[in-house]
Amino acid sequence: MYRSVLQLSNTGTNDLALGRRPASGLARCRAVSLAAATLVSLTCAQALAQEQQEATPAPAPAPAASTPSAPAAASNRTEVVTVTATRRREPIRDVPLRVETISTEVLEQSGAASLSDYVGTLPGVHVSSDGGPGRGQVEIRGVSVGSMSAPTVGIYIDDVAFGSSTSFVGEAVSALDLSLLDLHHVELLRGPQGTLYGAGAMGGLLKYVTNDPDPSGFSGKAGLAIRKSRNGGVGHTENAVFNVPLQEGVAALRVAAFNEHDGGYIRSVGRVNADHANEGDTRGVRVSVLFDPSNKLRVRLTATQQNIERDGTSIAQYDIATGQPLYGDLTHQLYRDEPYKIKTGVVSGAVEYEMGWARLNVIASAQRFEGETALDATDILGSEGLNFGGLDNDIDLRKRTAEVRLTSSRGPLEWLLGFYHNKETGSRDQRLYAQLPDNTETDFVRSSQPSLFQENAVYGDLTWNPSAAWSFTVGARSARNRQTYGTLTNGVRDFESSGKDSSKTYLATARYSIDKTSSVYFRAASGYRPGGPNPPAIDQNGQVIPGAPTTFQPDKLWSYEIGYKADLLDRRLFVEAALFDIRWDDLQQPIAIGATTLTGNAGEAESRGLELALRYKLDDRLSLDGSLAWTDATLTEDAPALGMSGARLPNTARVSANLGARYEFALGGYPAWAGFGVRHVGKRNAGFDSPETSVPNFRMSSYTLADLQAGVDLRGWQLGAFVRNLADKRAVSSADTALTAFGGPLRVTPVQPRTIGLNLTRAF
Repeated sequence: MYRSVLQLSNTGTNDLALGRRPASGLARCRAVSLAAATLVSLTCAQALAQEQQEATPAPAPAPAASTPSAPAAASNRTEVVTVTATRRREPIRDVPLRVETISTEVLEQSGAASLSDYVGTLPGVHVSSDGGPGRGQVEIRGVSVGSMSAPTVGIYIDDVAFGSSTSFVGEAVSALDLSLLDLHHVELLRGPQGTLYGAGAMGGLLKYVTNDPDPSGFSGKAGLAIRKSRNGGVGHTENAVFNVPLQEGVAALRVAAFNEHDGGYIRSVGRVNADHANEGDTRGVRVSVLFDPSNKLRVRLTATQQNIERDGTSIAQYDIATGQPLYGDLTHQLYRDEPYKIKTGVVSGAVEYEMGWARLNVIASAQRFEGETALDATDILGSEGLNFGGLDNDIDLRKRTAEVRLTSSRGPLEWLLGFYHNKETGSRDQRLYAQLPDNTETDFVRSSQPSLFQENAVYGDLTWNPSAAWSFTVGARSARNRQTYGTLTNGVRDFESSGKDSSKTYLATARYSIDKTSSVYFRAASGYRPGGPNPPAIDQNGQVIPGAPTTFQPDKLWSYEIGYKADLLDRRLFVEAALFDIRWDDLQQPIAIGATTLTGNAGEAESRGLELALRYKLDDRLSLDGSLAWTDATLTEDAPALGMSGARLPNTARVSANLGARYEFALGGYPAWAGFGVRHVGKRNAGFDSPETSVPNFRMSSYTLADLQAGVDLRGWQLGAFVRNLADKRAVSSADTALTAFGGPLRVTPVQPRTIGLNLTRAF
């Protein structure tokens, strides 16, 4: 058996040829005129506030996110955040694209524990989780055809790319679910970032920004948290950070470590009985050394290790026809358990040298990713005469990257030039087997799938600032990719094939500053995913089918975006709005040929939408924030393996929004705060309705969840409490429909039930 025949990936998604599917069509909806009117109204709102702003001198820029807050006289102003994912350090208001930064302090106070909590609650962003931390993909602005594909969002730790760039190695667990291990903040860039970040960033970029060691003095932080989900086990987290100067003002060592136990909340029934089937542990450590001998040279070495272990997945089984649980609330019927382990190790070095006329950055990294997952395959093989059927997946990825980048100093003409090298060696080993009534095991097939991916790219951009008001940027990236992929069945090599392709991505932006605190911009950018080789297609008798595609091509998209950013009302109100139109060609998709599922290219898609974000600080006590995304993502040309023109793309709600409030006050003479948040996600499709689709459909209902947080600062001790999913609502976060074609149940990842927690931290 080949990869595409056997591959029921490590998350349960399968690449077997699929059977019949229900068919239907969805009408497309257009609301661009409404979205345009919204941007116009925001501009008018700024005009009304203009007189008030012009009557007083422009405020001095607020400090970056890494510095202490502004003086008390300006405490009622929103903070100006500096981002780094644009390869330049610049305020978020000056970046001509939609960028969001999330403070890890805010995430910790809210009880966020996984990637789904970090960014999955942002409107227009979806985390397709399939069973728990470390098992998911990030999708932005509807750029997705379902779970059986290579990543569309790039993942970075500081300046280091993480995960596989292809669909051959761990595509379903490629999104790094990094714990809040001494992170400074998380950055999310929407829209293609192919010029600066290359393959796999066609939907956007997620960047974890870690804290630097501080040579100025000794410091640290220790924390303890405890939490419990309704009808679940008790979970806890212990963490500590130590910052030790090696030479004051010159060098420092920073060590951070944590241990987390998840009490679980899924009940398993059947042959495997457990009250908390998805409990487990996550442990991690980061060691970082900084040498900063002068104002010109800076060297940082970092090593990060994180291990995720769970006794089972966070899956519940649903009836695809009724959308109701098959075996009870938050319950999974198992013939065998489904434990998994995900180990991540990254070592990196970064050198920065300021030459005056330009800044030189040299970054090198090595990473190791190992995943061991198990799937209960009894529903596929049948239970007659068996204790259970199982499918085990072992994934190993070794990746090495090197990057050299020159960034000019600020001025009328600015430029950036870089070279990037990436080499990935991966393998996926699978075992499909059964346990007999006498507890002996028999193998049906063992498959090994080695692969190699190499990328070399040059990239750069040029920015012209003809005046204080105008700024224009053009950029490009040229990459050459080589891939080798093969399969071995029961130790015998079936085939090995190589492929190569080249790609070019482009960027153009124009930004106009209406005044010192507001601007409008236009951005056009392209993105791509690399193509690669296919295995031979075989029929039910194991014979090769002639004429099947031996390779698949890159798929590409263009994105067009106009936006508006402003600090209004003496910088108490920050407004960000964007209209986007993404046009996606030659979609990569699974194609069933005989008994094999290959990857092919067909069809076109378009995603249009409006995004709006507001932050309003009414005074030095009360602040509000909210965001809204309206996304219309559909096929615009028939894609036979997916659906017909007009079908909605999976996992994207037309409307999603969140709203939050925070109030600061004194409690017994101590500073205290309380917060409230509401998030709404509209209806989504898990697949397509076409009779021939490789991604069967299931309609996920909309949901609205509420959260509470509160805390007090007791002379350096911070005590906090949180409640997530206050009303204990049942909602479907993600759905995997792959097994429904074979009569199996729908595998659903439900939203975590109501979870109550306390956390205590001490900084020193």
